[in-house]
Amino acid sequence: MKLNVAVQMDPIARINIGGDSTFALLLEAQKRGHGLSYYTPDKLSLVGDELFAPVQLLTVRDEPGNHFSNAFRDTHGAVVMKPLHGHGGAAVFRVMPQDMNFGSLFDMFSVTFKEPWVTQRFLPEVKHGDKRIILVDGEFAGAVNRVPAADDLRSNMVRGGAARATDLTPREREICTTIGPTLRELGLLFVGIDVIDGNLTEVNVTSPTGIRAIARLGGPDIAAKIWDVIEKKRG
Repeated sequence: MKLNVAVQMDPIARINIGGDSTFALLLEAQKRGHGLSYYTPDKLSLVGDELFAPVQLLTVRDEPGNHFSNAFRDTHGAVVMKPLHGHGGAAVFRVMPQDMNFGSLFDMFSVTFKEPWVTQRFLPEVKHGDKRIILVDGEFAGAVNRVPAADDLRSNMVRGGAARATDLTPREREICTTIGPTLRELGLLFVGIDVIDGNLTEVNVTSPTGIRAIARLGGPDIAAKIWDVIEKKRG
């Protein structure tokens, strides 16, 4: 009978596979055809009477320095690792397939950082721009395309990204229409979403940048629109 096995263990990138008993158990389980996933103790949370933990699918190999794979990387190849609550492009890394830095970066995010982090598929189309779209009270208010510098992954303007005037594609309008009502229900008045080649990559809710660049490029005065909405709601 095939089992789906979730293992609680230390960060797998840091273990010494030559003497780690949990790794031996993982190898044997995989040999028997069982599905593997793992989590670290710090990911556990208790909700009512139920215990939860986010898990990562896992493949293991008895090869020092190449002893495991994040299933997401196997599927998508190049990925981006970044802190969930980061801003301004800080601590954003592109990790290529078979990148020897992956283990160290995994350690840094899992152990050193005290906040959640994410892994996303790398979208090479970012070289053409990472579009910041502003929604006010769930409605589209303006957009700017941010094109990264030739020698940088990040399109954030604080990191050298160039602001370009832009219009929304049908796909981008669909994204705004889909998420707008939920943003409004959550009381998120001023939101900046990021879209690369039709893919929603981020939702920013802490005074997202972009409104001054949009105004400089001849777009609407979004600051005025925000205050119009606030005053209307308070009136």
